[in-house]
Amino acid sequence: VRLVESGGGLVQPGGSLSLSCTTSVNITTISRVGWYRQVPGQQREVVAEIILGETTNYASSVKDRFTISSDNTKNALYLQMSNLQPEDTATYYCNAYYLETTFEPHRFVDYWGKGTLVTVSA
Repeated sequence: VRLVESGGGLVQPGGSLSLSCTTSVNITTISRVGWYRQVPGQQREVVAEIILGETTNYASSVKDRFTISSDNTKNALYLQMSNLQPEDTATYYCNAYYLETTFEPHRFVDYWGKGTLVTVSA
């Protein structure tokens, strides 16, 4: 599974930004898709995720500010971010938790995009 993110950049505090991620497989076949972020020297943390195409979860720090969504026709995942704050500055990664049936036995694999940098600064 290949994941390609886009949409990062520099934004002022209080501003908005939208991230996109395209997947190389039918996104409806991915058990869990989501966005993570990482600051240098810190662990990667989950920002938002969609489980089995229905259930959405958000980190408490972004709830009510960020919205995760997907477009099955485009095999794309989005993250709409609003009221961005300096503490949201990080590299954002797209993640897919996917059942690989090419392996025997079949097993779930975590796939990652290369990341896109979001910088919130005045």
